[in-house]
Amino acid sequence: MNICNPIALLLVHDCAENTEPKTSMNAEILTALIVFAFASSITPGPNNLMLMASGANFGFKRTVPHLLGVGIGFVFMIVLVGVGLVGVFDAYPGSYTVLKWFSVVYLLYLAGKIATAAAPVKGEVGGTPFTFVQAALFQWVNPKAWAMALTAISVYAPTQSFESVMVVAMIFGAVNLPSVSSWTLLGQQLQRLLNSNTQLRVFNISMAVLLLATLYPVFSG
Repeated sequence: MNICNPIALLLVHDCAENTEPKTSMNAEILTALIVFAFASSITPGPNNLMLMASGANFGFKRTVPHLLGVGIGFVFMIVLVGVGLVGVFDAYPGSYTVLKWFSVVYLLYLAGKIATAAAPVKGEVGGTPFTFVQAALFQWVNPKAWAMALTAISVYAPTQSFESVMVVAMIFGAVNLPSVSSWTLLGQQLQRLLNSNTQLRVFNISMAVLLLATLYPVFSG
């Protein structure tokens, strides 16, 4: 599994330049980690595109459980990957292939749901946004989330000590949540421009197509 090719995100360092184990984080490494966390969290990906679509369709308030599930769920994922889950892929390489195809099928399903989402009827609460649990579980089938978690642990916590893993998790916890929230706010602001059912449907179809586009690195990598 090539973790040196994260999906749709900007790498701060090349993995080949960070192969020497580090027992602690100095200011330079910590700064690089913060920059990496921000660059990977703020760039487009399944989470951000889905949150923007949710913000446009349901508003910020109803999307809060979704964005909290993303932020907290991803931190939990980093911790589990850091304490040894990454070893499963090394011991059983086939498990990564299974995960990849399950992720593809589920993202195709979500893209279809977004593209065919009905516009809410005026005066009624239409549709149902992701719940906290659904968003947290989604991280485990999100290709970009896996790329981010594996790269963060391999580059910034190669010894996989509990201390270094927790530092990585806390940095992402502090950076990721505000980043994904900005996409929800962007979607909410787009509500003002989506004044008709046709405009909202075109927007949802566009978001579905962009979500499918995030699968390109899965097949090209």
